[in-house]
Amino acid sequence: MKYNPTRYSSAVGEIWVMASFKVKYCHKIFDIRAVRELTDALFHEAFTFYKIRCEKLAFDSDHVHIILDMGLYGKVELAKKLKGFVAKHLFCLIPWLKNFSWKGGFFWKSGLWSPAYDIRSINNMDFYQRYLDKQKYSSTHQKMLTAY
Repeated sequence: MKYNPTRYSSAVGEIWVMASFKVKYCHKIFDIRAVRELTDALFHEAFTFYKIRCEKLAFDSDHVHIILDMGLYGKVELAKKLKGFVAKHLFCLIPWLKNFSWKGGFFWKSGLWSPAYDIRSINNMDFYQRYLDKQKYSSTHQKMLTAY
């Protein structure tokens, strides 16, 4: 029994999920430390902005996994809000990512994220936390843009 469930304006409860978002064209942009750390900070800014609780976030070279509470958002809305927030701000802060490939960029005339996503409910939190711990770049601490 939950003694302290999350409360929303007209509902009480929580739905913990693992969300996975892949970079378009499988570009390995998260191997670039500055891009990865800024993306991490932007996700945490988005969580704060949309009042989403995040348990854990981890990167591989070309995708991100996040354990979070969906709150009152649907899967489509959640993916759109998070991916949109991060892509918009990342391209503003690192504009060279939009350059042509021969100029060192990756996404000319394109978006950051693949349109596909995976958001699945979690039935065993420990299993998914261990899975995220095994990703290439796993972190357990939150960062805000003000830290940079």
